[in-house]
This record gives sequence, C-alpha cells and structure tokens, in this order.
Amino acid sequence: MKRDDIIAILEQKDIEYESIKHKRVFSIAEMNDVSVKNSERIAKNLFLRDDKKRNYYLVSVRNDKSVDLKALRNAISSRPLSFASEDDLNAILSLGKGEVTPFGLLDDKEHKATYIIDDFFCDGIIGIHPDDNSETVFLHTEELLSLFRQYSITCLSIDVPEKA
Repeated sequence: MKRDDIIAILEQKDIEYESIKHKRVFSIAEMNDVSVKNSERIAKNLFLRDDKKRNYYLVSVRNDKSVDLKALRNAISSRPLSFASEDDLNAILSLGKGEVTPFGLLDDKEHKATYIIDDFFCDGIIGIHPDDNSETVFLHTEELLSLFRQYSITCLSIDVPEKA
C-alpha cells in the first residue's frame, strides 16, 4: 500500500491526522536530525521474528529506546526473537530496509505479523511515516489501533522492555 492509499484510508475513516513533510530519512538516527514538532512522539519501528520464522512482530517504541529482545520474548511468551530479514519484510509487509512503518501491516493479507506498541504511546499521539520516508503522520494512537482492528490486525499494548 502506498502513501496515497494510506492517506485515503485515513480520510475515508475520518481519522484526524497531521502530516509533516521533511527530508527523506531511512533510520531513526536520521530522523532525529530533522527538526519537527512532537519529535518525541515519533516511533522507532522494528520488524522481528521468532527463531522458527512462525511469528512476526512489528514493534513501535520511543525513538530513544533500545529494546531488550530477551525480555520482550518473555513478555509476549515467544520463542527467541531476532530481526526479520529484508526478504521477509518485503514478502510480508511489502516494505524495504529503512521503510518499516506500522502502516505496512495493512499489506499483511495473511495476518502473519502482530503489532506491538509501547505503552508510551497509548495516551496520546504517535508519529509514523505513511510509506513515504519524506513525511511523518501524527495521529491518535487509539485511532490507529482501532483502524488496525478493523483490518483484523492483532495488536498488543505493553511496556516494551528496555535494555539496561
């Protein structure tokens, strides 16, 4: 699903959002160099898999948070976790390296991936790109989760464990 498709869905569902254009970025480190309001609400997104490649997870956390994969594994009762390959990212979410966005879950027609969102975002807004690395869309987290549920995307809200 491309940027225009995502924006059309947001508008069709009457989801309020604010769009901010900026230079194209491919990592959260690059995004941190861009000056935008509410930058602390921009999510770092990780695409993970278990060691048997049976379960996939798209995880959104604060952009300054380092995730403890072992502790996350225990928190979600998973097998050992690691980063999914670029091939898996493309096959499941139709995304490439440096393009991970929760909106990619709308392309997961087989519902292979679970969305895990850090509790940090639950009482406010989240900033994610709409499959266009030169734009960030800010929307209320509850509206994002409601949209995902309409598409039968499994969502978990947890305090994602941080590396010490």
